[in-house]
Amino acid sequence: MTDAYITGVGAYLPGEPVDNEQLAARFGDGTARDAAVRRRVLAANGIRTRHYAVDDSGATLMLNEELAACAVRNALDDRGLKPSDVHMLATGTTQGDLLVPGFASMVHGRLGGGPMELLSAAGVCASGMAALKAAVSAVRLGEHQVAVAVGSELVSRSFATAPDTTDTAFLRWTLSDGAGAVVVEPEPAPAGLSLRVDWMHLVSHAHGHQVCMGAGLADGWAPMAGTTWLDRPGGQVPSLRQDMSALPALIDVGVDEYSALVKAGRIDPGTEHVLCHYSAEHFREKLLTRLREAGYAPDGDRWFTNLHTAGNTGAASIFVMLSAAMPRLRPGDRVLLIVPESGRFTLAFAQLTCVGRDVGPSEAELGASPLGRPLFDDPPIVARAFTELARVWSELGQALAQVPIVRRIEDGTASVDDYRRLLLNLRQQVIDGGRWISLAASNFSAELFWLRSAAITHAAAEHRDYQLIEHDYVAVGGHSATISTTAPNIGSAALSSFVFYRAGLPDPVDLLGAMFVIEGLGAAKASGWADRLAASAGLRDDQLSFLRYHADGDDEHFGVLAAALRSGLLDEQAVTRIVKTARVVARLYALQLEELDRV
Repeated sequence: MTDAYITGVGAYLPGEPVDNEQLAARFGDGTARDAAVRRRVLAANGIRTRHYAVDDSGATLMLNEELAACAVRNALDDRGLKPSDVHMLATGTTQGDLLVPGFASMVHGRLGGGPMELLSAAGVCASGMAALKAAVSAVRLGEHQVAVAVGSELVSRSFATAPDTTDTAFLRWTLSDGAGAVVVEPEPAPAGLSLRVDWMHLVSHAHGHQVCMGAGLADGWAPMAGTTWLDRPGGQVPSLRQDMSALPALIDVGVDEYSALVKAGRIDPGTEHVLCHYSAEHFREKLLTRLREAGYAPDGDRWFTNLHTAGNTGAASIFVMLSAAMPRLRPGDRVLLIVPESGRFTLAFAQLTCVGRDVGPSEAELGASPLGRPLFDDPPIVARAFTELARVWSELGQALAQVPIVRRIEDGTASVDDYRRLLLNLRQQVIDGGRWISLAASNFSAELFWLRSAAITHAAAEHRDYQLIEHDYVAVGGHSATISTTAPNIGSAALSSFVFYRAGLPDPVDLLGAMFVIEGLGAAKASGWADRLAASAGLRDDQLSFLRYHADGDDEHFGVLAAALRSGLLDEQAVTRIVKTARVVARLYALQLEELDRV
């Protein structure tokens, strides 16, 4: 058998993020009992935002097959392939749009492409992993060169019709809509990071457990002839239910299975990244506690999740999580995927190994970096700075592609309100920019006096920036009192705190990394964003002056950055600090755009 590699990853989360206050208004019934249950469930699951393919009235806006097709296209785009390149499509979902035909047939019809093998995996959360195993097996057997696995869920449309019982309320405040997909091939991608699938392990424990999560059952949890929803007159729509009392046993079964895989030499407890699906944050803590009791010492920092911002997307969750985790991964890292499914206790595991990028960024990544490629005669330390910063830029691009407002700007669907919110949330960071640059300038020593002078000049220019933002905000209908008094959002506050701290240290040359990210966005993104906003929202140049100014003015700042990197005054340690600061600032800048209006 040949190897199988995940060469492309994509996710699709519909609509705007819905926070907990909006959630209550959308799906709550206004009773004290409902509010108490909601508060208890949200406190346990830790979810802050989630996504739905229904509007405020509960009307369905997209089909589940559409969510899946969008995720598949994103994964194919990540790999640089088209639907016509796909030879096999394997799907997993809890509830498709139709009972017949299979979900994979509907997704194929929506996606297009040519003839292909299909597989529809039924189940709950582990059905996405079952689809992945089918795709991996087909590639390993040499049956197909390109296979795609996708998990997708659209559960919110059943919230309005679900009975108001304890076993449905937990799911209403926990589940959300979304899709994720991966491309599987027998060779790593020619550029970028790929994930070799080392092994997969799926096992059911239904022989020892009754149904824990299901739809279409009569009262109780044991199906009997004549009592399922198909036997009932009137076409009653089945709703998902969860037997909360049975859930603790799933943790025990999962820990036992994990221990068996460790003893068999398949799982190394020191694996660098663990992506584990769970429906609530308090289950994570219980799971880690049980692993410690079993003799392991799991490092919680290695257990990555985006449950808090993406919600629980069931069969899609492991792929949605993997898409968000990709910027964290490095060649040689191992990734363990774990999906415990409560349907009737199914467990799915997969170990991946990161391969590729072992000789630095691709030519395409170097060309996309605002700094460009290193020169032929650049010394190794300069070439290293250019190439590692190019990698940071590529990671930032992947992160921004998942941010809703950036997606809307770049796909041409952003509104005037989107633009106002963007300006409102950028203002404080821009004001702070001039301040931390001035602070950094005061802390440069005599050996770096020229860099102090450049920083002072740059700080003076930053004052114009925030004035342009305020002008544009008012020009598109905002009030000057609003923008001048709005507090920074969570991401802005974190970004400013970090750069102010670094600016207060002696010779803070690492802030060249911050300059690379922030000014790079102006140089590489501002012009395109301005053009797309002009087209989608009908904005004039005098309403886009901040973006237009940065599109024209940031090349000069990059000349200073390139000169600093080539000055001969930076050693290997300084370059390491510059790259690390760039990576931190890139993450915090993306967070600033993710957390619009969250102060």
